[in-house]
Amino acid sequence: MSEHAFFTLLDLIGTFAFAISGALAAHQKKMDLFGVVTLAYVTACGGGIIRDVCIGALPPAGLSDWRYLALSIIAASLVIGTGRLVEKLSQPVLLFDAAGLSFFAVFGAHKALMFSQSIVAAIILGVISAVGGGALRDLLLNRTPVILQKEIYASAALVAAAFQTMGEILGWSLLWLPWAAIVLCFTIRYLSLHYHWNLPRFLRDND
Repeated sequence: MSEHAFFTLLDLIGTFAFAISGALAAHQKKMDLFGVVTLAYVTACGGGIIRDVCIGALPPAGLSDWRYLALSIIAASLVIGTGRLVEKLSQPVLLFDAAGLSFFAVFGAHKALMFSQSIVAAIILGVISAVGGGALRDLLLNRTPVILQKEIYASAALVAAAFQTMGEILGWSLLWLPWAAIVLCFTIRYLSLHYHWNLPRFLRDND
């Protein structure tokens, strides 16, 4: 498998995971079929579209490649058809969201580095790729985006994007580097949920 095909596969896996999380969130809000598909697509492709616009990769893959919309529709169909089964998982939206976060942080950093050759841009756009779709999902559901809460979310994506970017700069093998970065991000996010780790908050004396 070529390098391009490999990273495209990572992107599609992340797209599907994020689409599942978006469809689940919409299903829990009892939206209709159009709402579920829309939330699945926005969650799956929102961050990637923002990234591609920033690096000049136009038209964005999420708009020009039929596979992204197809995966969103498939994810929505699975959630609608097997909603009760999927929802038996512990915190299903957060589980699939963590998976999507991990894959998108890594692929986003790699793609941005290939286009911009900038370490800073690669790390920042890796994070934007990872958190953008989830933020749009939460805004459409009229709730505070996870990245604006105290949870360890964007910081997990930041660690993975930085690890991927610096690994590529240092010439580490792409046979294992992306998988290590994905596991790192998912582990940080999962452990933060399991053990209720949070970033510090700065409160006023009377709070």
